[in-house]
Amino acid sequence: MIGKLKGLIDSYGEEFVILDVGGVGYQVHCSSRTLQHLPSPGEAAVLSIETYVREDQIKLFGFRSDQEREWFRLLQTVQGVGAKVALAVLGTLSPADLANAIALRDKAAVSRTPGVGPKVAERIVTELKDKAPAFANVDPAVVHLAGAVDDQRAPRPVADAISALVNLGYGQPQAAAAIASASRSAGENAETAQLIRLGLKELAK
Repeated sequence: MIGKLKGLIDSYGEEFVILDVGGVGYQVHCSSRTLQHLPSPGEAAVLSIETYVREDQIKLFGFRSDQEREWFRLLQTVQGVGAKVALAVLGTLSPADLANAIALRDKAAVSRTPGVGPKVAERIVTELKDKAPAFANVDPAVVHLAGAVDDQRAPRPVADAISALVNLGYGQPQAAAAIASASRSAGENAETAQLIRLGLKELAK
């Protein structure tokens, strides 16, 4: 199995790059984000590789990092997500953004991917929620709160305060982060109005 390729960029296709390794041209399928970050033809590049072997073909998928390749594998453990959809997701969100979106249960961010509807986005967020925090750079308290809101376990004032900020036009992750911070400042018995006021102060920083 091929795990890594280092060579010169020969040419680009719409969804792949030809990488010249010692005179042999390898066709490597990549996400649009990866293709955009690769250098011009004739320049050197290194790609982490995932090799797919089928009865009728061998297909190579290339990634800028081992972490991106790991997300490609994880995404395909979700029902209804194959290689094409996994690449599309990684073309829309960087590995860090994807990890944060899943950790914060941000289905809207995932569903921005072309070809990913609300149901698939929901499955991605739900089925990978236990894997994402290890990759995410989000305050664990915010992850916990986002999960509690999503599962309808959050205290009523907290859930209402997040809902109010979302209605004001803030994204769910932003609102959850602001209210998590507000909740830490105000304590467990804070009322909705106080949490909203403190949350708006956090967002204005």
